[in-house]
Amino acid sequence: MKKTQKKKSDFFANMLDRIEVIGNKLPQPVTLFAILMGVTLLLSWFFGGIAVDHPGKAAGLLDRNGLPVDTIEVINLLSRDGFQMIMTKMVSTFALFPPLGLVLVVMLGIGVAEYTGMISVALRLFVSKVPKSFITFSIVVAGMISSVAADAGYVVLIPLGGAIFMGMGRHPLAGIAAAFAGVSGGFGANLFPTGLDPMIAAFTEPAAQIIDPSYTVNPLSNYYLMAASVPFVGLAGTWVTEKILMPRLGEYKPTADIEIEEEQSITRQERKALTWSFVSVFVISILVALTIIPADGLLRGDIDPETGVRSMRPFYDSLVPIMFIGFFVAGLVYGIVAKTIKSDKDVTNMTAKSMSTMGMYIVIAFVAAQFVAYFNWSNLGSVLAVKGSDGLNAIGFTGAPLLVAFIIVSSVVNLIMGSASAKWALLAPIFVPMLMLMDYSPETTQAAYRIGDSYSNILTPLLPYFPLVIVFAQKYVKDVGIGTLISMMLPFAIAFALVRIPMLLLWIWAGIPLGVEGPIYYAP
Repeated sequence: MKKTQKKKSDFFANMLDRIEVIGNKLPQPVTLFAILMGVTLLLSWFFGGIAVDHPGKAAGLLDRNGLPVDTIEVINLLSRDGFQMIMTKMVSTFALFPPLGLVLVVMLGIGVAEYTGMISVALRLFVSKVPKSFITFSIVVAGMISSVAADAGYVVLIPLGGAIFMGMGRHPLAGIAAAFAGVSGGFGANLFPTGLDPMIAAFTEPAAQIIDPSYTVNPLSNYYLMAASVPFVGLAGTWVTEKILMPRLGEYKPTADIEIEEEQSITRQERKALTWSFVSVFVISILVALTIIPADGLLRGDIDPETGVRSMRPFYDSLVPIMFIGFFVAGLVYGIVAKTIKSDKDVTNMTAKSMSTMGMYIVIAFVAAQFVAYFNWSNLGSVLAVKGSDGLNAIGFTGAPLLVAFIIVSSVVNLIMGSASAKWALLAPIFVPMLMLMDYSPETTQAAYRIGDSYSNILTPLLPYFPLVIVFAQKYVKDVGIGTLISMMLPFAIAFALVRIPMLLLWIWAGIPLGVEGPIYYAP
C-alpha cells in the first residue's frame, strides 16, 4: 500500500481501538438492562406524581377500560402497590413478552432449513449462477437475502465471497468485504420477510400503545421500503468494491504459507433436494394464497362495515406461523431428499440445536421484558415523550432533520450495543411515542431505526462476528487486523448511509406506504 493509505489505515485502527476500549468497558446487554431496571425504579420514585396533559385528551381518546384520558402521571414503582405489581407480574411479563415467542417460533423452522444444509446450498447456487460481470452485485445482494436464515450469511457467505473472488483471479479480501457489507451493512434490506420483521414490530407496538392503546403494528409494515432498498444497496456495494476497494487492494499474490482450499461444488443430490424444497415453498405459497384471496378465506376476518370486505388482520397475525411452516417444510423436504434427515430424531435434534443457540437471547429477553414493563408501568416514557416533543417543537426541530438525527443516534448506539432487538427495546419506548406526538407513525420511526441499525454494523469490533470476519480474511492475508478490516468497510458504511437515508426521505416525500399497513404519518 502507499504511505498515505497506510496512514489512513493507522488512523482507522486507532479510532477503532478507542471505540473497542470504551465498548469493552460497557456491561453486557443482560447487565445493562438490569442496571436500567434499577435506574427506572429510582426515577419512578424521584419523579413520582409528576403529571402532564395526555396528548389524546383533546381528541377524546379512551383508555383500554373505555374511560376518557386526561393526564399522564409518573407512577412510583417503589411504593407498596408498585412492588406488588413487580413481584406478581414478573413471570407473566416474561412469558408474554412478544418478541420471545415470535423469535423462537420462527427459529424452529429456520433451524431445520439451516442444519439440513438447504440455506448453505441455496446461497452457493445463487452466486454461482450469475454472470461474472454481476458477481459482485450478486454477492452483496445474497448477503442481504441471507438474513432470512438469521446469522447463516456470516458463516457461509462471507468465506464463500473470498473463495469466489479467489477463483476468479481477483483479490479475495474484496470478496470477503463485499459479502460482509451485504450481510451486515445491508442488514434489514431484504426481498423476503425475515425473523427480524416480527421481532422489531413486537417492540414497536407496545411503545406505540403508550400513546394509543389500540395501536397495532404489522410485521410487514416496512416491507416495501426494505425490499426496494435491496437493488440500490447492492449497486452501492458493487461500486465501492469495484471503484474503491479493488484498486486499493491491487493484485493478490498469496505467500507460500497461505493454503487455498478449492471451492466446494454443489452435488447432483443437493441440486435435486433444493429443487424439491423450492417446489414445497411454491405449494405452501399457493395454499396460503387460497386462505386470503377468496372473500371468505380461512384467514380473512370480520366484514368492515365501511368497505363491506373482510379484513386481512388474521392473515397479518399469522405471518410468523406461516414463516415457520415455510422454513420448516422446505428444510424438511430438502433434508429428506438430500439424505441429511434419516429419521424424525434428526429433525428433533435440528430444532433443539436451533433453540440451544437462543440461550443468550432468552436471558436478554427476560431482563428486557422486565425493563420494558417497568418503563411502561411507571409512565416515564409517556411523560418523557410529551416533554421531549414539546421541546423539539418549541425549537423547530422537526421533519426530515429530526428523522436524520434519530438515524444517526441509532447508528452511534449500534457501535457500542450490537443486538438489534436489545437496542430497539431501549429506544422504542422513548422515540416511538415522541415522534407519534410529532405526527410520524410508529412504522416510520421503526424504519428510521432499522436504517441506523444497519450501516454501522460493519464498523464496530463489538459485533459478535467481527473477529470471525478477520479470521476469514487472515486465511488469505496473514497480517489482517482490526484497522485493515475497518479501512476496507468504512467506504461501504458511508455509501450505504448516503443511499438509505435519502431514500427514506424521498419515500416519505412521495407519500408511498412503507409496507403492508405501513403509514408514514400518525393520525389519532
